[in-house]
Amino acid sequence: MSAHAEHAAHEHAGHGHGPPIANQSSRIEPPVLGMFLFIASEAMLFGAFFTAYFFVRVVNPEAPSWPLEGFHLPVFVAGVNTVILVTSSFTMHWALQSIKRGNRTGLKAGLVLTFMMGLAFLVTQMLEYARIGFNPADGSFGTIFYGLTGLHGAHVFVGLTLLAVATVRAFRGHFTPEHHHGVELPGIYWHFVDVMWIVVYATIYLI
Repeated sequence: MSAHAEHAAHEHAGHGHGPPIANQSSRIEPPVLGMFLFIASEAMLFGAFFTAYFFVRVVNPEAPSWPLEGFHLPVFVAGVNTVILVTSSFTMHWALQSIKRGNRTGLKAGLVLTFMMGLAFLVTQMLEYARIGFNPADGSFGTIFYGLTGLHGAHVFVGLTLLAVATVRAFRGHFTPEHHHGVELPGIYWHFVDVMWIVVYATIYLI
């Protein structure tokens, strides 16, 4: 047997002793599943804050008025912010569907619009903090308000960071209809951020 034939036979034999192929679901890809599991852990984090909120406001018989007397929550401004954030979910969906169809222009436009609306939401939230008239030290009311809205704001910041990376990559032509996890995963996270804000807005500002 020639040296080349021996080398080929050795490589063929080696393939049979490698690690087995990882078992994975045919319905959901591992990166997407990982993002869903991460979001589940984040939902539990928000759940802890909501539990504290309802305990302070409902279970505690000595709970102060909500909001504190003399203070008014900017319900209208927060409502406009809610519309902005919900709209950004549609532009994010547009971006993902665009790259799935090979439409790079739609991908770029959708990502840019989503990022700009998310940034507008975050800036508006910061302006609200500057003008609202109370701070986290103003009893349980201030602590819960800033805790929940601040936690959500931190998630918006993370989402904007992911969107910025995806946008830069989109303009560099990194995504294709077959390979677009870099758009899909930030999109899933962004939809989670939007849904959580709807819950926060309804709980803190409306109920």
